[in-house]
Amino acid sequence: MPSIRVLKAGLCTTIQDLGRVGYQAFGIPVSGVMDTFSACVANFLVGNAKEQALLEMTYTGDSLEFLKPMQIAITGANLSPKLSGVAISNWESYGVEAGDILEFGRLVDGARAYLAFSGGVQVPLVQGSRATYVRAKIGGFLGRALQKGDELFIAPSPPQKKRLLPQKHRPLYAKETSLPALLGPEVHYFSLQSVRRFFHSAYIISPRADRMGICLEGAVLERRLQTELVSNPLVLGSVQVPNNGQPIVLMADRQTLGGYPKIATLLKESVIALAQMLPGQKVHFIPLKLEQAQERYKGFYENLAHLQEVLK
Repeated sequence: MPSIRVLKAGLCTTIQDLGRVGYQAFGIPVSGVMDTFSACVANFLVGNAKEQALLEMTYTGDSLEFLKPMQIAITGANLSPKLSGVAISNWESYGVEAGDILEFGRLVDGARAYLAFSGGVQVPLVQGSRATYVRAKIGGFLGRALQKGDELFIAPSPPQKKRLLPQKHRPLYAKETSLPALLGPEVHYFSLQSVRRFFHSAYIISPRADRMGICLEGAVLERRLQTELVSNPLVLGSVQVPNNGQPIVLMADRQTLGGYPKIATLLKESVIALAQMLPGQKVHFIPLKLEQAQERYKGFYENLAHLQEVLK
């Protein structure tokens, strides 16, 4: 028997986990959640391991009917959730019973919300992951976003206690923010003036923003070298600059190879912050040294491990 029924679909709600690792050599993107922090904490709040599949909701949420009792938690963007007509909060867990209905309303802040269920969403593994990659129609629920009438299965789980993430650990979502970044592998393709411009200018998030990449609008970045690049591997947070001189930040569903020069690479925390921003909002970039970036990367996962202990 199914555990949840979709009564009304949001703009783009997909099943995600931490991604399809180890298949980029075959042209298969990693995919997975856009905001690793929010997704992991959502799972911790309902007693799951961080790798469990959950729902990622972009800009709007779904209306869901629960057909079985379970524990749920919402993190990330505030989409004004209500459980059977009563307002509930992000960053804490709630018990639900059969017949309860979860609805979402106005977007207050952030861009992507994560909804975890005790036991995790059960869909077939594809190359070791339940993450949805819509462009190839693989993973998740039939390789697509959720639609009205879809029914989800949640793995059985023992009763869970009430959990709440302390306020000091909850992220704030700003309309303008600074994003730490490393110099990219093809920074020598750009004039020194362009590199300085990239790190000293404000860029506006374009409406051309999705799970594959986020286009930015602002100061034009001019190349010093015009030679063509052989396509080479891309990583999460790569900042490509196409011929129009406007940067594109590559996100979870990025292609595995690309031929545009990369002026910078965003840190993990920067990718997460960008994933929670809306078109029209503003970003600045802060240059970091490799050693600083490595320390912050290590610190990110140490903090997650700490929060997992806090929420046990």
